[in-house]
Amino acid sequence: MLRIELLPWERVRELASPIRFEVFVREQRVPAEIELDDMDARSLHAIVFLEEKPVGTARLLPDGHIGRMAVLKAHRKKGVGAAMLKRLIEAARERGDREVALSAQVHAVPFYRAHGFVEEGAEYEEAGIAHQAMRLSL
Repeated sequence: MLRIELLPWERVRELASPIRFEVFVREQRVPAEIELDDMDARSLHAIVFLEEKPVGTARLLPDGHIGRMAVLKAHRKKGVGAAMLKRLIEAARERGDREVALSAQVHAVPFYRAHGFVEEGAEYEEAGIAHQAMRLSL
């Protein structure tokens, strides 16, 4: 059974950090020193549990950006990311945000487009990975 909790960083750090390091640092070779940042403490974090095991995480920043979407490899393409994204959009809407934005890795653009996000501007590189800015009006 899939369960999503929205928590502050101090309550989710021990669960979210290992997922983010596995996906971003180990798999995608993002430098470890830039993976965690000062925005973590200021963001609302989603943590997805499958049979009580944490398998995905993402954050909603105070300015309405969704970031650090990460799902463990064994649980991808099973609806975990979609459920987490929908919950964060709902949280943004609940707090009165008028839009959400994100920086999608180019390979994930179709995923975000399927959830109503629209590309904005040209592709760019971040941490050695091609990205595309995307936005969704709420």
